[in-house]
Amino acid sequence: MRCILASAIALALSTGSFAAAAQSAAAQPVSASMDAVTTQLPRNVRPSHYTIEVTPHAEAMTFDGKARIDIEVLEATNAVVLQAIDMTFANSIVINAKGKPMLAKVSVDAQAQTATFAFDKPLAPGNYVLSTDYTGKIGTQANGFFALDYPTANGKQRALYTQFENSDARRFIPSWDEPNFKATFDLTVNAPTGQMVVGNMPAKDVKDLGNGLTRTTFATSPKMSTYLLFLGVGDFDRATLNTDDGVEVGVIAQKGKAEQARFALEASRDVLREYNEYFGVKYPLPKLDNIAAPGRSQFFSAMENWGAIFTFEYALLLDPATSSIGDKQSVFTTAAHEIAHQWFGDLVTMRWWDDLWLNEGFATWMEGRTTRKLHPEWDTSGVDAAFTSRGAMGGDAYATTHPVVQHVATVEQASQAFDGITYGKGSAVISMLEDYVGEDAWRSGVRSYISKHAYGNAVTDELWQEMEKAAPGKQFVQVAHDFTLQPGVPLIKASQVCVDGKTQLALEQGEFTVDRPNKTPLRWRVPVTVRAGDGSEVRVLVDGKASVSVPGCNAPVLINAGQKGYFRTQYSPAQFKTLSAGFSKLPVVDQMGVMMDASALAAVGLQPESDTLDLAMQVPMSAAPELWQMVAGSMGGIDDMLKGNDKRQAAFRKFALAKLAPKFEQLGWNTRAGESSSTKQLRTSLIGMLGGLGDAKVLAEARRRFAAAATDPQALPPDLRRTVLGLVARNADAATWDKLHAMAKTEKSAMLRDQYYGLLARSKDKALAQRALDMALTDEPGATNSAGMISGVSWEHPDLAFDFAVAHREQVDKLVDSTSRARYYPGLGGAARDLKMVDKIKAFADNYIAATSRRDAEQVMAGIQTRVKLRAQRMPQIDAWLKQHGI
Repeated sequence: MRCILASAIALALSTGSFAAAAQSAAAQPVSASMDAVTTQLPRNVRPSHYTIEVTPHAEAMTFDGKARIDIEVLEATNAVVLQAIDMTFANSIVINAKGKPMLAKVSVDAQAQTATFAFDKPLAPGNYVLSTDYTGKIGTQANGFFALDYPTANGKQRALYTQFENSDARRFIPSWDEPNFKATFDLTVNAPTGQMVVGNMPAKDVKDLGNGLTRTTFATSPKMSTYLLFLGVGDFDRATLNTDDGVEVGVIAQKGKAEQARFALEASRDVLREYNEYFGVKYPLPKLDNIAAPGRSQFFSAMENWGAIFTFEYALLLDPATSSIGDKQSVFTTAAHEIAHQWFGDLVTMRWWDDLWLNEGFATWMEGRTTRKLHPEWDTSGVDAAFTSRGAMGGDAYATTHPVVQHVATVEQASQAFDGITYGKGSAVISMLEDYVGEDAWRSGVRSYISKHAYGNAVTDELWQEMEKAAPGKQFVQVAHDFTLQPGVPLIKASQVCVDGKTQLALEQGEFTVDRPNKTPLRWRVPVTVRAGDGSEVRVLVDGKASVSVPGCNAPVLINAGQKGYFRTQYSPAQFKTLSAGFSKLPVVDQMGVMMDASALAAVGLQPESDTLDLAMQVPMSAAPELWQMVAGSMGGIDDMLKGNDKRQAAFRKFALAKLAPKFEQLGWNTRAGESSSTKQLRTSLIGMLGGLGDAKVLAEARRRFAAAATDPQALPPDLRRTVLGLVARNADAATWDKLHAMAKTEKSAMLRDQYYGLLARSKDKALAQRALDMALTDEPGATNSAGMISGVSWEHPDLAFDFAVAHREQVDKLVDSTSRARYYPGLGGAARDLKMVDKIKAFADNYIAATSRRDAEQVMAGIQTRVKLRAQRMPQIDAWLKQHGI
């Protein structure tokens, strides 16, 4: 699953902004044991096969179902308990191996999300078929079986889809809805004639029933977990390609839109070929579809259903008139992520949500690895390693963090496990471990693991066992356990002396923490790569302390060369001075790593703020675009911190504009022939940043282009369009807001319509923000846009958005999928700069969030408290630096 939240947090933290706070709640390290598997159901019955027939009633938002489930009774019982939500049952029986039926009395426990099929006599151990008719509900949010309405030139259309991860298959079929209960599936669907029906497998039989319905029966699925089952029904088009191995790759979208998925189709073919080779196990299904759906979710952007990946349109379709190079990259990485899941997650599935990172960390790492290999032109400076290693560190440095392998006890906790630690830290740790043992050994271990556990379930230690065999003598398991069974970020402190023409480097491991300055450090065995001034590299495993000798004494010595290590580096003042003097000679990835670490350490008082600002000052006009992105992001983070103090912010903005504006003037507004993708993205970043800093010329040109676009499409070329519209919307007056509103109401493209309604929520003007909030509670934006509008308002007006949502909680609950509510409401207060918001969030959590599900509330509260504290500590240093430079 591609998680929006994780991606957004990783970006915020990687640019030095602490506005996102910590992502994760505290938890004790969990055992790496392969024996204990959590379940919320009795262990005395197991399913082996589901035969399901459903008839949707889209207008009534209900469906009828028939289920025949092959089960094995492991010990005598007079009841079969499985999971179900919002269902009614009839004609429920169990049939033994001799064909004899026994009636079942069904009782439902809504709180436990279970249905119990009770019998007058105990069922002896053996094989049975549990058969039942049932009815269920079609929802309006993206969990369970749900409907999405969207505009077309011919009026409103409705399509139906399913989304089951982590625990919502129980809304579609009565089932053992836990990852360790794998089974095969036969799915039959009775849908309106003329509509396309999509499942995990190709259709094996299609029959016109003569009553306006067509019955589609799909081929039997492989053995898989319930959360991977998929159904889609609607007025779709499908485009296909065949791979070298005979797999049919397809894209499915609303009628007339399939061609906009052409790039995703070709990317899927290329990625599938790469993964077949990498994993050493061929993709086992006959087809792989990617289904584009209008709308959005607060929880995810795409889902890896086996053979039928579900993706919202904004993450799959590319409209040449409006899509940027950034959109193209996002489509590719989303496809690479979800297709990686076809192995890590679908073919081999974690036994329980404790090991969710086996799915998400690996898919995140594979998406980066595959993007670099198949599209090296998107990362010519190799900077992805710095973002990968640092992406989750901000949240991982808070007291509210948790280990990569975490204990999950409830459904809500499983939903909260989809966070920056699971995705970002999981990916970073994999990158570090691969670098530690070598690419060949790593791939060998992955191949062995996939082959050994295909069609089954596994825990993390079963992967480590294969890695240990592939890379003996490396203390691999110990290192892997250090980084996955305990939380936090190592801090490598470096000091050096010159002895006989060589640099003697002393390394000591501590812990980088944002909100616990006096914390006793945990201990890790940390793989560290040191690069000497002559370019030679030395690798060392820092177990508490280590020493390294490298040639020369005058050239800078770099810790974490290549930026693959998951740790922060703190140089002695003399070392940092030497490193700064030679900063321009470092590879771009290491320049970024040094800047990221200096910024993070300065934010918590471990390094002077002047170090970060001095580095930014010496970045030349000719520096790599990625480095300029880093400079702009760092300045944006400081500017955000200074909100509410107009005098200080004005002084800092004078400095920031003086640094950034000349670079933008060099680039200009218009794309030039032969420009790299990173240069194009830098242009839009600088437009957005300069506009955010109040640059009058940039804001005037953005408004001019917006006005001109009504008659001249070239005024808003695809790479500039979203950035310019964002600036216009953020600085909108009432007339401009009304114009955007009119554009939203008349737009026939569902994807663009969603964008426009999102823009209406971004105004700095409080009165316009209130209008957006009021609109969110109407039917106008569409059921899946409204929650996003409230979130959009919260970026600029957290108190307004939070208070509004709480005051209208019953209405807002209907706008947020059930997996996201414990995260959604606290998140609305995340940008607050007043400790009063902490009290509001706590009061809300006490009243409406289960005590076991308050991870996200605790994150946000910790982030606000720490941000207020660090702001007071940092501002005097920034003031002093600005004064020193005559600003």
